[in-house]
This record gives sequence, C-alpha cells and structure tokens, in this order.
Amino acid sequence: MSQKCNANLQNHYLIIGAGPVGLGLAKVFKDRGIRYDQAEADSEVGGNWYHGVYKTAHILSCKTAMEFPEYPMPESYPDFPSQNQVCRYFIDYAHHFDLYGNIMFRKKVVQVLPVAENLWQVSFADGEEKKYTGVLICNGHHWCRRHPACAASFTGEYFHSKDYNSPEQLVNKKTLVIGAGNSACDIVCESARVGAGAFLSMRRSVWIFPKTFMGKPLGRIKLGWVPPFLEKFLIHALIRCTFGKHAQYKLDKPAHGFFDRHPTVSEELPYYLRHGRVTLKPDVLTIVDQEITFTDGTKEQFDLIVAATGFDLAFPFLPKELVRGEKGHLHLYGHATYEDYKGLYFVGWQQVRGGVGSLMGVFANVIADFIEIEEELQLPVGKLLKAIGEKCSSTHLMGARQVFRWVKSVRKKKLQRKSYLVVPGPPHRNKAIAACPVKINMEVY
Repeated sequence: MSQKCNANLQNHYLIIGAGPVGLGLAKVFKDRGIRYDQAEADSEVGGNWYHGVYKTAHILSCKTAMEFPEYPMPESYPDFPSQNQVCRYFIDYAHHFDLYGNIMFRKKVVQVLPVAENLWQVSFADGEEKKYTGVLICNGHHWCRRHPACAASFTGEYFHSKDYNSPEQLVNKKTLVIGAGNSACDIVCESARVGAGAFLSMRRSVWIFPKTFMGKPLGRIKLGWVPPFLEKFLIHALIRCTFGKHAQYKLDKPAHGFFDRHPTVSEELPYYLRHGRVTLKPDVLTIVDQEITFTDGTKEQFDLIVAATGFDLAFPFLPKELVRGEKGHLHLYGHATYEDYKGLYFVGWQQVRGGVGSLMGVFANVIADFIEIEEELQLPVGKLLKAIGEKCSSTHLMGARQVFRWVKSVRKKKLQRKSYLVVPGPPHRNKAIAACPVKINMEVY
C-alpha cells in the first residue's frame, strides 16, 4: 500500500526508512498531525531485522528494552525474541497504528538536495522526483559493509557478516571469523557447533558482557540509583563474576573503557573457549591463497573467512557538504540537525546501548518539537540550539540514561519560548548545493 503526496507540499515531510526508528518516528508524526510520506527501499517494514539479520539471531537486550512502550511485545515472547519474532512484532506495530498507508515500498532514495524556498528535492531510483519541506533520514547503520583490506588475497570462500543467513553456510568448514563484536561472537559460536574448526581473530581485546545475571536479563537491571563513580566498579564486578579475567582466556585486558566501544554481549563465547571449540587468534598479518599468517607468527589454512568487521555510517544520497563528521559520528545539534539548514534531520544514527523502543517515542517527540519550532520561526532549530548553549554531538555511543536526561532537559528548559529571542536576523534560506552524481545501485535502507 502507498499514499501519494498531495500537490501542496507545504509542511510535508519525507521519512527515509521504515525500520524501528522510522516506524517510531512515523507513529509520533501521525499522532501530532505532521504530514509525511515514508520511503522504504525494501518490500516490508523492519529495517535490518527484516533484510540483514541471520535467521538464528536473537536480540541482545531483553524484550522490555526493545519494545515500544505504547505497544508491548506479546507475553508469549521469550526474554530474548528471535529474528522472526522481532520482524513479526514490527509488522504488527505498523498495522496496529495504521502506518502502512504512508509507506512507499521499494522506493529507494538516490539523491536529496536543498532547493529554493527552503524545500528539499528528493530523487528516487525509479526516476520520480518530489519536493518536501523536510527530510528525516532513518536509513540505519547496518548496511554499508566494512571489509578488511587483506580479504582480497584470500582464495577460499569469503563473505561479510551481513551476508550470513544460517549455520548451513558454516557446515564442515574450517572458519576464521574476523572481528570482536556481537555478530563475530554469534557466528564463531555457530561455527563451533557445525563447522570443522572455529577461529576468532581479534585486533584488540574487548569487554564481554553477559545477557543475564543471576537469572535476570541484563536489560532489566536498573542502575539509575548508582552514582557514576560507583557504576564502573559494579560493571567490573559483573564482568569478573561472569566472563572472569581476560588472562584466563589468554587475552589482554581491554585498553578502552567499558562503553568506549559498542558493548559485546555473549554468554556462549566463554563456554566454547573453555571447551576448546573456539580458538582465539590475534590480528591477521598476511594472506596467501588460503593460508593466513597472524601477528603472533602462527599460520593456519582456512576454508572460509567471515568478516564481522562492522559497517560505515553512510548517506550516499546526500552531497558531501551535508555529511559532517568522522569515525562513525556526525556533528549535529540536538543529536539530529545542523545550524545552517532547515528541515534536514538524522535520526537513529547513534549506537545507543539497550533497545531502541523505549527511547524512540520520547526522541521522536523532540524531533516533532523541532519541526514545529522551525515552521513557526522559519529558521533552523540547530541555530537556536547553538545560541542557547547546546553543544554539537561528539560521539555515536550513548547510554539510555544519557538520552533520557538530555530529552528531559531540552523539552523542559532549553526550548522555552523566551529562548527564541536569542536568535535575531532575517528569515533563513537554505544554501542550494549543486547536484552531484549518485550511484543508483547503492543500497539504501
């Protein structure tokens, strides 16, 4: 189902992506009467859970952290629902709140440009072009694959973790998984069950968190009462009680803080390491045919390499001038927008610890507030935020408590009407950017 734009596009917005973030944003827009279309490159809602997650995957945070508060997951769901159950949940969510009518499926966005009168011109892969008052980018961060440079030299089988679907791809194969994140741990453990050999290459050591503690999902353990100085001590005690000491696995102690990188959550990896079913290796040094030499001088022959080396944050439909940031994070005000452009918002680009559901409703309402301010004042809300002391976002890693604290602050204090007075000047006009070539075959979700 799809709904065409009206001819009058005044105060009409486009949401790019119908994953969890796009759906949560659409629901709030519908509730608050903000006119919008939603473009989804795939044939169904769910984003990465629909098109990019292997069939045996289960959520890492518990269902109460993953679900939208206004639409809880079924009681019949386990604490850690499967990929199929999560997909079903998002489909049911979209049906329940009647969101399908505004979604244009198989509608890939290939270019977004600012044009006259503070509008945005959007070009689609099917050749259609439309103009919108604003564009909200929810295209996710689990689609633009990052590959190790040495992979091209390998003559055996090779694929990225994004292309992993089921354990059948690992059966009777001696497999090297490169990476230290959640996908790497999941895949190497599945290789330990069905493969001829399971090896995990880590460039640097990581903190391994459990999914449960004392029988309770970690996502349900609240530390809101804990002062910051004590929080690190408790987290360290938690890891010592579950994973143990890194030296016990012949691993170095991680050089980074607990949340300086996205957490790695696995209860299976310690089990298979203890049983000798998974062998740890350091970084890859060289590859010749199917023989891999590691930085410790050891060599092994492999049938398969799985690169669980992560993803790049990418917006191929935007001009380079509108992608401001580095190393996975953007420089935005209000975690969503720039100071010099009206109507352009990046939503869901950060890696927030825990589930997106509990956060999406409150953050989507902040975005709706921003839009109402821009429509009333005809200036970028980022300019207002900067003027009242809001700092640019400096990291893509955040905790749920940080998000809630920021939302409470920005909604109750910083955006009071008296604050509007600190932004003088004539009506704002977005700077037009010359059209740039866009590869139509780029994956945009």
